[in-house]
Amino acid sequence: MRTHSWLVIAILFFALLSLREMKGQTNQFPPSGSNSQSQGPQDDELKKWKKDAIKKANKERQEDIQRDAEKLLKLATELKEYVGKTDENVLSINVVKKAEEIEKLAHSVKEKMKTSY
Repeated sequence: MRTHSWLVIAILFFALLSLREMKGQTNQFPPSGSNSQSQGPQDDELKKWKKDAIKKANKERQEDIQRDAEKLLKLATELKEYVGKTDENVLSINVVKKAEEIEKLAHSVKEKMKTSY
């Protein structure tokens, strides 16, 4: 659930942004007074909210990467143990399964590292 919280934050952000744009499109005439005065505080709040959401998403992504890296270390250690228990004539199914698990997790970590907000 926590892994996808950045996605929820992004969806909420875009939903709010869309609502804001739709509200602006329903008015045919600009609001009275200076546009910068009436939109300034709202824009500042939106920018702050966006910055906070991005910061939180990046922090959670970094925590996920750290946790996955720890899992990778554990899996690699287990793989080494399994390989040590086999000989040149017998390949344990556990070795193959563990290697596949490591491969999937490593790919996931790689994709998370490419992602930035």
